[in-house]
Amino acid sequence: MEGMKNMIVIKGGTVVTVAGETIQDGMVLVEGDKIAAVGRDLPIPEGAAVTDASGCWVTPGLIDAHTHISVYNEPQTFPGLMGDGNEFSDPITAHIRGLDAFDPCDMAVAAVREAGFTTCYTGPGSANVIGGTGIGFKPKKSANPADLVIPGCVHMKMAMGENPKRCYGLDGKLPMTRMGAVALLREPLSKPRHYSDELLAAERDGKEPPKPDFKLDALVPVVRGEMRVRAHCHRADDIQSIIRVAEEFGLDLSLEHVTEGYKILDVLQEKKLPCVVGPLLMDPGKVEVWGCRQDTPARMEEAGIEFCLTADDHSATRFLPAHVGLCIARGLSLEGAFRSVTINAAKVLQLDHRLGTLEPGKDADIAVFSGMPFENRSRCLGTMIDGVWEKPFAPIC
Repeated sequence: MEGMKNMIVIKGGTVVTVAGETIQDGMVLVEGDKIAAVGRDLPIPEGAAVTDASGCWVTPGLIDAHTHISVYNEPQTFPGLMGDGNEFSDPITAHIRGLDAFDPCDMAVAAVREAGFTTCYTGPGSANVIGGTGIGFKPKKSANPADLVIPGCVHMKMAMGENPKRCYGLDGKLPMTRMGAVALLREPLSKPRHYSDELLAAERDGKEPPKPDFKLDALVPVVRGEMRVRAHCHRADDIQSIIRVAEEFGLDLSLEHVTEGYKILDVLQEKKLPCVVGPLLMDPGKVEVWGCRQDTPARMEEAGIEFCLTADDHSATRFLPAHVGLCIARGLSLEGAFRSVTINAAKVLQLDHRLGTLEPGKDADIAVFSGMPFENRSRCLGTMIDGVWEKPFAPIC
């Protein structure tokens, strides 16, 4: 009938709602692009398409809140020429937009979709102290970025530690030290605060606004606390440095990587900041990751610190469930594991009102796996995004 929304019923699987109990032999009813009902023995509407997921695990679509998908192009034959992840011309590039390097046809977009991911966040790398904005997106089959990008999911990248030092200090430029990186960060945050005050005063008094400035305009929502800051910080001292800066300027801060978070659990408990932990599979190529431990998530969970996990990669984001499996082997609970790649990641992206759980009214972003998703033998059998099987469900015969 004209005007009726498409209805899909997924039935028979182990339904992990993340919002509450896990339902054996459960059902999920999808109407249009939203979840309409979740439960057991639900009535099947007339005309609904039925997917039999018996023996499978049905979960919220997986989320990686920190990737560099597409901005580091794949295949990447000449990283210096092909990669768009870092603008090396200036350590302060607040006006740079990850959106302008996002290619929906990049092979990594398809790779994560095939693995059960329905939302990712991508953006600039960490060469610059202020690197510009990233975007949240859903890995749909489309060449038009507007079909994938999630409106309003835009955050500002900042970086502490070795990367800015290595990229600029080796050429004798600021920052050469961690002191220099923090100083370089504080100065451009001071200017937009005054610029923001001038804009508000001009609007209030009906006067001529100050001369437009691209870099300052980009940082105004940051200093107003209207745009989240995603701060690269591996070492314990770098984590605490960016916390001091955030408190000085009133920033809405998310801590990214948190490799040595286990050393300052008391600080993380007190500050209650969003934490994006990972990657946890890496070689010790940088001194700041020498302290990497796969039991960090378990220790943070035990301390009551909320976090999500990231693979911090491009197409290898599809292996994030394997990272999670290693964390389970080192003490992370199964509930904590699911939360780390669903609702907790959605909270970091400020999209938990739409994503991260199987509940009525939320986006119909669903993944179906052959078994428990974090076991190496399991594989994704179907990925639904906004009520559409972007990876058509194909049961194991």
